[in-house]
Amino acid sequence: MIKTRFLSNLLLAFIWLALTGNFNFGNFVFGFALAFLIMWVITVNRRENKYFTRLPLSIGFIFYFIYELIKANLQVAYDVITPSYYMKPGIIQIPLEAKTDLEITLLANFISLTPGTLSLDVSDDKKVLYVHAMYVRDKDKFIEGIKNGFERRLLNILR
Repeated sequence: MIKTRFLSNLLLAFIWLALTGNFNFGNFVFGFALAFLIMWVITVNRRENKYFTRLPLSIGFIFYFIYELIKANLQVAYDVITPSYYMKPGIIQIPLEAKTDLEITLLANFISLTPGTLSLDVSDDKKVLYVHAMYVRDKDKFIEGIKNGFERRLLNILR
């Protein structure tokens, strides 16, 4: 159902592009948002249709990931170009709320994509993710950042 709604949304956005004759990214985004709004208005059971909640959550997750990516890049770049040594590396055990292989894999990959962190392993019972981090000043704050950042947002989208 979600795939069908998404494809319908894309189709309506492309119809918008064809009708306006303006084929640029901004017009596509506007057409996509307009199609989303129209589909939302004409849908009877909005609460049962997860597309209307997952799409905004996914867009928010993308912006959050970009923010974290830029922040981590700046932190690592600053540490590289300055003569001082600011790193406090460590391996952290992060207790997981994610249960399925897909949830754990996505979480581990998003953690590894941000510079300065690397997912190392998952425990055999799939309850702990081991992460190597370059900057661990406060272990509890680091764990809270992962759990309230990536994991919570990812699980809101997937569940």
